[in-house]
Amino acid sequence: MVEEFKQKFAINIKSLLKEVKVDYYKSTGPGGQKKDKKASAVRLRHIPSGIIIIATKYRSQAQNKKLAFERLQKKLIELNKEDRPRIPTKKPYIAKVKTLEEKGKHSLKKKLREKVKVLEEQE
Repeated sequence: MVEEFKQKFAINIKSLLKEVKVDYYKSTGPGGQKKDKKASAVRLRHIPSGIIIIATKYRSQAQNKKLAFERLQKKLIELNKEDRPRIPTKKPYIAKVKTLEEKGKHSLKKKLREKVKVLEEQE
């Protein structure tokens, strides 16, 4: 069994500021002239994980930056969680019976598709 190396990512804001490249650009959509003139949209690129987060909800750059960092933190917390191993279970008896019934029905259908053999009468 090959184990994959899963990297843990830092979640606190100070370390995220060092690991993230922040881009500001003009966002689109409703919001009026102020939104059209100002570069209020924020794009965060988390370099270690390759995650890109975009926030364009607010007309304020500071609010969008805060929102983007919150989204990035949630995403990194999700990535840091360890997957629990699956516990193998037996197939229930009823499921086995149903499978066998379906197989029986299917085989009957196939038998009905066979060519009919004609027996010649011998005199």
